[in-house]
Amino acid sequence: MGIGDKIKNEAEQLGGKAKEKTGEATDDRDLQAEGQRDQAKGNLKQAGENVKDAFKK
Repeated sequence: MGIGDKIKNEAEQLGGKAKEKTGEATDDRDLQAEGQRDQAKGNLKQAGENVKDAFKK
């Protein structure tokens, strides 16, 4: 995949971090957990992109 997918994955990670921090600040455990899930999903997708890139070389 291309750089666009990498940017989307990074945006998902950053959005998740923002949700997590907002959840911490407002004591909203659901929002905090949602942010952690978004970060994990973005990290997993990014790892997949890195594997694809490694096989291209």
